Parts: sequence; C-alpha cells; structure tokens
Amino acid sequence: MYRYKTKGTCSREIIFDVVDDKISEISFVGGCMGNTMGVATLVNGRPVDEIIDLLQGIDCGGRGTSCPDQLAKALIAYKEKQAK
Repeated sequence: MYRYKTKGTCSREIIFDVVDDKISEISFVGGCMGNTMGVATLVNGRPVDEIIDLLQGIDCGGRGTSCPDQLAKALIAYKEKQAK
C-alpha cells in the first residue's frame, strides 16, 4: 500500500495499491465522504496513466487543487518512486 499526504484539500491522506499498473484498492482519509467514495469507486481497476490524465488539474473552490487532483499527484509521485 502506498500513502500520500494531501495538500490544500479537506482530505488528509490517500491510501492506495497498484497491481499491474492499475489501482486495485483506494481510500481517502477525511474529505467529503460522498465525493471521495465516488472518486475511489470510479478509478478502481483503471490504469494509473488514465487516472492521471482524467483528474490532473481539477480545482475545488479556487484552491488550485482538489481531492481528484491530489490523487493524480499521488499517482505521479508513485510512478516517480517506482522509476528509481
């Protein structure tokens, strides 16, 4: 499992696992439960790069980020860590 501390959102952390380059498990700590559960359900089983493309840059209330955007950032960080 990979843990990512979020920045600038109501959620505090995203916990996920990747198997065969696809999200296999995901949960958000904090945040708007309906929204984070919805995002988690929609991305489960999808390829990492597809999720990044879909969610990167989504803004919430002028914050410059959002829970979906933070998930994209978490996946980018995950990919960078795997490349090392």
